[in-house]
Amino acid sequence: MLCHVACFRWVEGTTDEQVARLRDMLAALPAVIGELRRYRFGPDAGLGEGNFDFVVVAEFADTDGWRAYQEHPDHVRVLDYLRPMVAERARAQFVVDG
Repeated sequence: MLCHVACFRWVEGTTDEQVARLRDMLAALPAVIGELRRYRFGPDAGLGEGNFDFVVVAEFADTDGWRAYQEHPDHVRVLDYLRPMVAERARAQFVVDG
C-alpha cells in the first residue's frame, strides 16, 4: 500500500469559510476517485508549536493509484482552489507493508 501525506500552512487571511469549502471538496473525492482506499484530512490539533495548519492523508493500493489521483480532474480542481491559500506545503509518499 502507498500512503500520501500533504501538509499545508495557510497564507495570512485564509478564512474559516475557505477551509470549510476545502473540506467539502476533499470529502467529495472518494466518491469519484476509485483508487482512494482510505482518505482522511483535517486541521492541526494544536498540540505542537510550529505545526502545519492542515493535513491530508490518502492511501492507495499502489503508485498507479496515486498517479491516477494526482491527475484526476476533480483533484486538480481542489488543487486549483487550494493554491492561493497555501503559504507552505510539505508532502511525502511512503510504502506501508502488510
